[in-house]
Amino acid sequence: MKASSLLSLILAIALVIVCGKMVAGGNNKEAVDTETKTDSVTNPAIDNLMTRVSVRAFQDRAVEDSKIDTLLRAAMAAPTAGDRRPWRFVVVTDKDQLKAIAAANPYAAFTAKAPLAIVVCGDMRKTFDGEGKDYWVQDASAASENILLAAHAIGLGGVWTGCYPVRERCKALANVLELTDEVIPLNVIVIGYPSQIPAVKNKWDEDLVSYDAYDE
Repeated sequence: MKASSLLSLILAIALVIVCGKMVAGGNNKEAVDTETKTDSVTNPAIDNLMTRVSVRAFQDRAVEDSKIDTLLRAAMAAPTAGDRRPWRFVVVTDKDQLKAIAAANPYAAFTAKAPLAIVVCGDMRKTFDGEGKDYWVQDASAASENILLAAHAIGLGGVWTGCYPVRERCKALANVLELTDEVIPLNVIVIGYPSQIPAVKNKWDEDLVSYDAYDE
């Protein structure tokens, strides 16, 4: 083989190797870029959680039955101790009832102008005996948060107005809703299409987090 032919063959092989490395490098870069882009994309569920705010002003517009159904299904998807599900939900859309609920809670006057309220209650007939009885508060609270997150996800706004453990409020609300003695109202979640949406608050504070053991 002539020297010139041998040199051409060597150069051709070298070119193939270099091109192969360039292609591999390009593929690796594409993989890295794809991974970076994937990591940077906001997860819709997390975004919904992070952008939820308490809404207290609503449009004069009824909430559709299908959306109320979604809220209730979301509530009952919440975790519950021992699968007891000690919750009851009272859906209120009647204007007079909404005004009566507003009168029963001095800090929830805006309920009178809202199209919807869901009263989250605990049914004491479904609770544990003994010290575990108060797990109903945690269960009903989990259901309440699910309602708020679901409302935000489907274009509604809502706010949690507290009732339990203030006895006076519980009694007043029980009278309005004609609750039995075994059913205790935890809160009133006021819901509707927002007319005003407050700014989202950044509540993150790393000083409130400890790892492995409590520290200050």
